[in-house]
Amino acid sequence: MKNDKLKNQYRINEQIRVREVRIVGDEGSSVVPTRDAINMAREQGVDLVEISPNANPPVCRLIDYSKFLYQQKKRQKEMKAKQVKVEVKEIRFGPQTDEHDYQFKLKHAKEFLEEGNKVRAYVFFRGRSILFKEQGEVLLLRFANDLEEVGKVESMPSLEGKKMFLYLAPKKAGSAKKSQQARDREAAEQEAKEAAKQQKEVAAEAPANGGLLANAKISADALKKLTEEE
Repeated sequence: MKNDKLKNQYRINEQIRVREVRIVGDEGSSVVPTRDAINMAREQGVDLVEISPNANPPVCRLIDYSKFLYQQKKRQKEMKAKQVKVEVKEIRFGPQTDEHDYQFKLKHAKEFLEEGNKVRAYVFFRGRSILFKEQGEVLLLRFANDLEEVGKVESMPSLEGKKMFLYLAPKKAGSAKKSQQARDREAAEQEAKEAAKQQKEVAAEAPANGGLLANAKISADALKKLTEEE
């Protein structure tokens, strides 16, 4: 069925009923009467294949039709293989999810987004826990903020039955912006490094200073002793 569909996309030889066509090849292109083009194809033992019917005049190639279909099928297969399949990964929370569980799910959501998948996070309200829907909304908003570097919000938290959903899509490579939380963390780490460096320098200088003071004390004692002897 697929091969028949591909065959029906192109007209060949006598199926091409326009007055003239443009033949393209490795050596360039030329416009010739359609009848002459068909005769040229027969002389070369190939087919006249119309590859661009909407051009003026239509564009054709002199090529074996079976070989042409094989090339088209191969090209379609390669294009399909290059297409990234986007999946929607689900992350489920309870309205009172603890911090450890939250961080665990945050890590997985980040991995999903970095792989190019979408994330559908939701809070499930069981029984009377629906009373905590505001708490669930706060949790989802925090979740979106913590994933700001790798994901963008497609839709804000919305309640559907007993579930509140949040949809996130991956950011394109190079477009991710650091969240305020990440910037604050990096600034704190940099300050800690600078402080550690200064402490190391002070510690390195301490023995040297101690040595100078010790030498000065020894020299003073020697001078005092010499004076007493005199």
